[in-house]
Amino acid sequence: MPEGAYIGSELEIFQHAVNWKKYYGRLIRPFLGAEVLEVGAGIGATTEVLLSAEQTRWVCLEPDSSLADELVKKIGDGRLPPICEPRVGDVSRLGEKETFDSIIYIDVLEHIENDREEINAAAAHIGPGGHLIVLSPAHQFLFTPFDEAIGHFRRYSRESLNEVVSGSGLSHVRSLYLDSVGTLASLANKMLLRSSSPSKDQIVFWDRFLVRASRFSDKALFHKFGKSILGIWRKS
Repeated sequence: MPEGAYIGSELEIFQHAVNWKKYYGRLIRPFLGAEVLEVGAGIGATTEVLLSAEQTRWVCLEPDSSLADELVKKIGDGRLPPICEPRVGDVSRLGEKETFDSIIYIDVLEHIENDREEINAAAAHIGPGGHLIVLSPAHQFLFTPFDEAIGHFRRYSRESLNEVVSGSGLSHVRSLYLDSVGTLASLANKMLLRSSSPSKDQIVFWDRFLVRASRFSDKALFHKFGKSILGIWRKS
């Protein structure tokens, strides 16, 4: 397998998680700023949802060259706007003085073995007042064969994610657990189905019904329970 090649197989399936992306997008968008670096942009499905008229530059950093090629195609046919800039590589390939208003890791940090080193490197490229935004799977007890199959090293808790970011010079803004109803489905899969990969029908059902229910239950639970964790930090 070529260096940087993505071993997961879920990107195409999770394109159908429209409500989920809109849900976390509403929580993330106020912190993005004008210039954004998206680490692990994949095929651009998240980029399409998060981009708004407020952005003037969006760098899609993707280590897998074949996925980066898909980003180029999307820009060419108009599915992504010209402000998107596909790049092959990781944060080590950024210019020494290159900074952004925000750096986002959407379902990416769990794929990186040395997550603390990654965050320290990324923090150096966040401008004053800018934000680091991380969305990742939550709770190690929910780790399943699916996590392993798509290259996850871990799932996070609020405490473990804050520990990874500590020492990077960033101050904590908020941490929220999301998708409380979906947690029950994840537990059922872990205990009963033990599926190594969700089907398109399962993703559509989860997105259409469970995510919509979670939007209400998450608020009722004060975002203290859920199968995903959203963390936001600010550079002073």
